Amino acid sequence: MRAHPQPGPGRGWLLRLVIAFAFAQGAVSMARPAVSYRALSLGADERAIGVIAGVYALLPLFAAVPLGRRTDHGRCAPLLPVGVALIAAGCALGGSAGSLPALAAWSGVMGLGHLCFVIGAQSLVARQSAPAEQDRNFGHFTIGASLGQLIGPIAAGYLVSERDGAMGRTSALALLVAAAVAAVSFTALWRLEHRAAPGPGERAAQRVPVARILRTRGVPAGIFVSLAVLSATDIMTAYLPVVGEHRGIAPATVGLLLSLRAAATIACRLVMTPMLRLFGRRALLTTTCLLGGLLCAGIALPVPVWGLALMLAALGFCLGVGQPLSMTTVVQAAPAAARSTALALRLTGNRLGQVAAPAAAGLIAGVAGAAAPFVMLGALLLAAAGLGVRGGPGERAHGPDPGPEPASAEPRAEPVPKETAQE
Repeated sequence: MRAHPQPGPGRGWLLRLVIAFAFAQGAVSMARPAVSYRALSLGADERAIGVIAGVYALLPLFAAVPLGRRTDHGRCAPLLPVGVALIAAGCALGGSAGSLPALAAWSGVMGLGHLCFVIGAQSLVARQSAPAEQDRNFGHFTIGASLGQLIGPIAAGYLVSERDGAMGRTSALALLVAAAVAAVSFTALWRLEHRAAPGPGERAAQRVPVARILRTRGVPAGIFVSLAVLSATDIMTAYLPVVGEHRGIAPATVGLLLSLRAAATIACRLVMTPMLRLFGRRALLTTTCLLGGLLCAGIALPVPVWGLALMLAALGFCLGVGQPLSMTTVVQAAPAAARSTALALRLTGNRLGQVAAPAAAGLIAGVAGAAAPFVMLGALLLAAAGLGVRGGPGERAHGPDPGPEPASAEPRAEPVPKETAQE
């Protein structure tokens, strides 16, 4: 259907989306360790760090599905500037917070903004990519996140200083700089969405019950894999500074280690298409979760910094597979009229993991030491590998690239009736 003219050439919208995501994620990746250091300067212990990391995900936990419903029945792009504004506000106000409850609250605002941005952006990729291009486009999209995760921790480590009791002041500065980085995303948020929203009659006809989505084969496995991979990334970002404190590793070195992990993730996503052609989605997802679980548990060992660097590089490569492939798994398994809601359910699972995993990590760290949460993450990734073996529908062949993508390519060959132009 060509009811609307092509608004732009090629995949320029995807490039702009990657740039915007890189700045938004860079702000969040810079703010998360800065929040941990600021909490430490305010007298937080390991348990309090876990609670603050969990609050980051608490508001999004309740907001994800309503936002997904809204996106299924309307446009995706309006969520992006809202998300950027909330991220910037959460970072800036978190930098001025003088108590742990206030810091936790503004961390929650930052998490809500990140959720808004990610739901809008992922829905945009799903809606404007043909089925055969979704693995590739989601892989390229998540490069934006990896770029942000590469630069953000280095910047935070460079700005935060422990000397002369300056951690409180320098961590606040890092949060203010993160707010400015988030605001740069606004410069790329133009001409991203190519399709008009459906009319009111179509909206009513498209509503799919959440229970039906969750019963669809492949959706629960995709949600759990995503939860495990994101929990590993998230707790690593929050707890590696704590591990560094216990082992005498400087904040700047911790920032470099986190960025090394992100660089390996970028490398993984750049070679995603040939790896899919060689191994297939299910085998690649299962193997990387298995290896990632073993490497994550290995971080708890008292290895030297160079050994930790090697482990984090290998772990980053393994974790690079889970997020884009779980997005494609969920999108291709879900009913066509509820793809944004399915992605929102996936993000709800992510946020549930971000609430429960840090809380559990805080309890474990308080009892068994700061490195113990990484053993828990290893077990979670091994469980994800077990689910990956079962797989689900949508294990499609990955032959040669089908060629250039139309600017408003529409998914086809879906076995669900009433597929509208926006799908």
